[in-house]
Amino acid sequence: MAYRVVADHIRTLTIAISDGGRPDNVGRGYVLRRILRRGIRYARDKLNSTEGFFASLVDTVVVVMGDFFPEVKKIPQTVKDIINQEEKQFLTTLSRGQRVLKRTIEKMGESRMLPGDVAWRLYDTYGFPVDLTQLMVEEHGRRIDMAAYEEAKKASQLASQAGGQVVDDHTMLDVHSISDLQKSSLAPTDDSSKYNYTASDDGVYSFESSTGVIKAIRRNKQFVNEVTSGEECGIVLDRTCFYAEQGGQTYDQGFLFKLDDRENEFAVRNVQVRGGYIIHVGVPDGTFRVGDRVQMEIDPERRRPIMNNHTGTHVLNFALLKVLGEADQKGSLVAPDRLRFDFSAKGALSTEQVKKVEEICNQVVAKNEVVYAANAALPNAKAIQGLRAVFDETYPDPVRVVSIGISVEQLLADPDGPGGNATSVEFCGGTHLKRSGHIEKMVVISEEAIAKGIRRIVAISGADAKKANEIADRLENETNHVVQRVTEALAKEQSGAQLLTKELLALKDELSREQVSQWRKDTMRNTLDAQKKKIEDLDRAAKAAQSNKVVEDCKKLLSEGPKTYLVEVFEAGSNPKALDAAIKQVKSTAPETAAIFFSVDQQEGKIMCMSHVPQTAIGKGLKANEWVNHVSGLMNAKGGGKEGAAQAVGSKTNALAECLKLADEFAKLKLSI
Repeated sequence: MAYRVVADHIRTLTIAISDGGRPDNVGRGYVLRRILRRGIRYARDKLNSTEGFFASLVDTVVVVMGDFFPEVKKIPQTVKDIINQEEKQFLTTLSRGQRVLKRTIEKMGESRMLPGDVAWRLYDTYGFPVDLTQLMVEEHGRRIDMAAYEEAKKASQLASQAGGQVVDDHTMLDVHSISDLQKSSLAPTDDSSKYNYTASDDGVYSFESSTGVIKAIRRNKQFVNEVTSGEECGIVLDRTCFYAEQGGQTYDQGFLFKLDDRENEFAVRNVQVRGGYIIHVGVPDGTFRVGDRVQMEIDPERRRPIMNNHTGTHVLNFALLKVLGEADQKGSLVAPDRLRFDFSAKGALSTEQVKKVEEICNQVVAKNEVVYAANAALPNAKAIQGLRAVFDETYPDPVRVVSIGISVEQLLADPDGPGGNATSVEFCGGTHLKRSGHIEKMVVISEEAIAKGIRRIVAISGADAKKANEIADRLENETNHVVQRVTEALAKEQSGAQLLTKELLALKDELSREQVSQWRKDTMRNTLDAQKKKIEDLDRAAKAAQSNKVVEDCKKLLSEGPKTYLVEVFEAGSNPKALDAAIKQVKSTAPETAAIFFSVDQQEGKIMCMSHVPQTAIGKGLKANEWVNHVSGLMNAKGGGKEGAAQAVGSKTNALAECLKLADEFAKLKLSI
């Protein structure tokens, strides 16, 4: 049974991810994440699997299902990387969440109903989809109070929709509470330990845990001495290793544990700084009191990519200056999944400029130089030529200077020297990598305007950038393959080239959806557009030639002598202009002749007819719309028109002979021939 469950989950995930799906927090992506996390939990608990086991099954799915679903053969390594990344992220909280669930069940006694707020906390804090929690509690003969779960979910969503203001009002520090802390002689939080981490040469980082004392607890707009399980609050410590959101860099997440009892843990969801006091917002599992000593552990899977993107932001700033000559920073965002940089510019960057920016970024990465950081007196730091800073920002004194490749001491010793213009030098209090090479790779995924004279670049780095390049490589191979096929078809003037248009459009759609380098995306899009134009030019030429031939055939037909009506087939394919040209020839050469012309395109699966009836024939009872309607049923067609002109297009191409027969009989009947 366990093997079948795991096999079913990995098969679904491999096919879905290969087809473009990605695990996410919303919509279809959340369905994939739920499937993945259920499968991981099942494999771990029932099969005692180790990390990486789930992704290792992708190759088996490719072998078994590849002939039925060729898509799974395209990006198996990307599929494995996505599964591994999701698994690693989930495993960091799985054990903690299971402990929370176990302790809750032990406290329930004879009750068979798991509190709904606990189920919501398992989702919101530990990433347990509610259906996974339901399966786990059912294993203990219990069920979830879903009504209470929905209430907790709704309350959380209302807080989120309010832009965090509900949380701010109840747990954050306002001017009055800050004043109260200052009056109590509480010193600002010491957060210097946020910089306490080491790195190996190959970029593996170790973040030191630190300890602190709870100095204040904020809940429901007031200070309290104690909080218990499920009570969202803000905790102020005397010192912390958590990074509070500031300077464009987002906040850390992680956990606080009571030193004397690690069963009591506090899930830190947000970290903010107010008046020098750093407040850790989250939800406890257990009891926490003012005066408790706690151990702090940040989430390294969140902090590491944030550091990647922050150092990447400095590298991007330097690259923009090199390409544009002048680009003042107007804002930035450093998140785990991307970096965003706003800057002044006279106009949009060209594809070549975006490419050059990305190339310079990766050149800095490839140098793998040391990233230096040191505090310096503000006037001395400002004297460094080439130093980058936000124009209207107020900086502390002393200020922290971050440079790549050249030590801060060297720059301060020779502020007028060339060093500051030769590398990235900025004021910054954020957390950075130890070496530029630890970024691994950078990719600029978009460049756009956000206001007059302000442009925005969004970029990704590290594993995300490498995945983007893998996807771009695959798309480039597919683009080149399509180009080759179009070239071959055009050389032979095959009508099959027209069929490649759908493939071109499908590839363009996929290109638009994927997160890849913008300059590569632009290049591929331009290539596909050029091929599409070649096909359209060939198609126009072919249709023009087709129309000329139909007209010549019609002239030849009319030269055989005057006729009361014509029921004919022309080789016009699905080109209505060709049939229309034949109708016009009839109207100009034999204006008293009624005509209904047919054409079949077996390749497109279309049959069409077009009719013209002069006034003399209408007076006798033959009308174009009735003539067309008489055969449209056989053609499985839709159409319309008036007494003098009508047309229809259908899909039943094998009905041509019967249509010709019916059309001829109808004309004879109406014209009394």
